[in-house]
Amino acid sequence: MSLSVRPIGTLGGVLSAGLAVVLVAGCSGSSGSETVAAAAAGGSAPPRAAATGAAPTPTPTPTPTPTGPYVALGDSYTAGLRISPQVGEPKGCSRSAVNYPSLVARALGLAGERFRDVSCSGARTGDLTGAQSTEGGVNPPQLDALTPATRLVTLGIGGNDAGFMEVVGQCAKENLVDALKGLVGSDRASAPCRDSYAAADGGDQVQRKVDSAGERLGETLKEVERRSPQARVYVVGYPALLPADPASCVPVLGSTVAGGDLGFLVEKEQQLNAMLKRRAEAAGAVFVDLSGPSAGHDMCAGETARWVEPPFPTQGLAAIHPNAKGQEGAAAAVLKALRG
Repeated sequence: MSLSVRPIGTLGGVLSAGLAVVLVAGCSGSSGSETVAAAAAGGSAPPRAAATGAAPTPTPTPTPTPTGPYVALGDSYTAGLRISPQVGEPKGCSRSAVNYPSLVARALGLAGERFRDVSCSGARTGDLTGAQSTEGGVNPPQLDALTPATRLVTLGIGGNDAGFMEVVGQCAKENLVDALKGLVGSDRASAPCRDSYAAADGGDQVQRKVDSAGERLGETLKEVERRSPQARVYVVGYPALLPADPASCVPVLGSTVAGGDLGFLVEKEQQLNAMLKRRAEAAGAVFVDLSGPSAGHDMCAGETARWVEPPFPTQGLAAIHPNAKGQEGAAAAVLKALRG
């Protein structure tokens, strides 16, 4: 997701502006080898467990941590939009030298040609196989960085395809309109944004976009496997933007943002992450959950605790996007999965 020229980026700005008006309106287990070793040392062997007739359960062999080459693919949540220092070309991709791919590569001792970060703010799945235009130049198709020698791939994408930030921005606007109605005496809706996304047939328009994004992601993962058949692939989810309890967001977002709509946004992000998990597992990839580790670090947490910036971010950072702490948290989750 991004704040660049693509929807998820520009709508980060829309959300900032929309919510700004809203805020003004409302407020402002021992082995045989051990036995042999003990005997050879002249000591007594460890006692054997009583025979049960059942074959012993084999100890799983840990999967070795990949050593690269490593290719990082993704959108602004991967790139590290506006997090200093910014590196790489084109500048419109807004990649940070301390985004989670860079931190993972550093931890694995990968540098130079053994690590390539081609993530780009504003990217959709179509930008993985096609060139992406940005305000600072053209980013080549991200999958072109993959080769048969690639051994590790991380992929953080799908939010732009699902239009998730458009949903966030639309919710800000719906709540603004509803708040103004309240000022002139009309009854306020409990969840105006949820109501606006209810399809005429009773379905959920957002879920349909998420499902469609899932189909494209499935095809993308097949192409990743075709280009880099020996690579271990990790699909990285999105961190929690909002807390499970919407009431805790009142100091940040204001009381004019309906609690029902905050709950709606939490639900939609959960659907997005659930789709990413299903598609990753279906493709034989590993899903890296960020929603669990980021609980309590959402944009409504205090400045020292949050991993995601609120609509009024710390100066220089991107609204509704991870900050440096968020990238560190993502890197820790990815490394845990790699070393799992």
